Amino acid sequence: MRKVWLLMVGAFTLGLDAYVMAGLLPVVAGDLGTTVSLAGQMVTVFTLAYAVSAPLVTGLLSGVRPRVLIVAALAVFTLGNGLTALSPGLGVLLVSRAVAGVGAGVYSALSTAAAASLAGPERRGRALALVMGGMSTGTVLGVPLGVLLADHTSWRATMWLVTGLGAVALLGLAVGLPEVPAEPPVPVRARLGALADRKVLPIVSVSFLDAVASLGLYTYLAPVLASTGGVDAGDVAPYLWAWGIGGVLGSVIAGPLVDRTGRVVLLVTGIVSTLVVALGVLPLLGAAAFPALVVWGAAGWAFQVPQQHRLLALGAGRGTVALALNNSALYLGSAVGSALAGLALSVGLAARALPWAAAGVALAGFVLHMSAARGRSDSFGPHDPNGHPAGPSRCRDAASVSTLGPYEHS
Repeated sequence: MRKVWLLMVGAFTLGLDAYVMAGLLPVVAGDLGTTVSLAGQMVTVFTLAYAVSAPLVTGLLSGVRPRVLIVAALAVFTLGNGLTALSPGLGVLLVSRAVAGVGAGVYSALSTAAAASLAGPERRGRALALVMGGMSTGTVLGVPLGVLLADHTSWRATMWLVTGLGAVALLGLAVGLPEVPAEPPVPVRARLGALADRKVLPIVSVSFLDAVASLGLYTYLAPVLASTGGVDAGDVAPYLWAWGIGGVLGSVIAGPLVDRTGRVVLLVTGIVSTLVVALGVLPLLGAAAFPALVVWGAAGWAFQVPQQHRLLALGAGRGTVALALNNSALYLGSAVGSALAGLALSVGLAARALPWAAAGVALAGFVLHMSAARGRSDSFGPHDPNGHPAGPSRCRDAASVSTLGPYEHS
């Protein structure tokens, strides 16, 4: 597991970089002499580059040694952040964010698969949770610190902080990351076929809806709290911490639960239903929304651990490509959720209603999840890569097979 900690440092940097830019938009716009809306396109560019690069690059280069790709992806990510810190204008800024997004997308997909492989089948859930915990911790600790640093110095100093953390993670991985079993090349037809795979598509679609509901609403948490509880913008920080602390707890707890029970479908059912309830009660609590925020954060971040475990356990020819699609779904969902929430506010929807709309989207994800599981009496128990019921020993065998990579046992 010590090797997985190296991957977690990179994930921490990704979590910081992905979310800190939203808090820096006004100062970036002022420094570059542009509008907040135009500066905001750097978030869109990063997100789209992340979403597209994850399945495309990992699929095209699936025959290359994972260790090489992981180090190279983190190098591209770090280079992009360095260019962001040096950007003299909006054009260079957008290009640099695209470069960072490509590196982040590839690293995220490969690091989760590598963590599962390095940890072994019996500790795969903990390894996935550790990497996911790195991203959530980057959000919880890194984003407030990054914004604070920008307030006292400049937004460029924050980006140099992200660049420096990326360089530290890069050095550690280049020196300490062992070889990870390489996957055979994935044909283009098969790679695109993952989009229509009846086992992969429902899982990825539920991840997308979860991200629309959870991460999309998080972008507008400040106006929601102002509308429901009269919380001033300057007093939002404790609520953000509550959400983030819940996220860390959820991502840490989910891994051991997956390893001990093996009932990933049942865990997803419980997590998504919990998310629906937490979002639904948020407007009713007003300024006393701390418990709902902790539960929301925990459910939102814990959700991806069993989802990633399920995609790996499907095995039969999808592997890292399926993980990359899932990561793309997360970032696309976050972008779509933020865009829809912004559009709703612009046409006059009260901010108070946004959590209920998000709960509706999460409920749609719950219905889709249950529909995919319906008709399989064993769907809430452990399964082997082919979807057959498995006892504890078969689950361990399935986990070990699934780490071999796409098409290795087809």
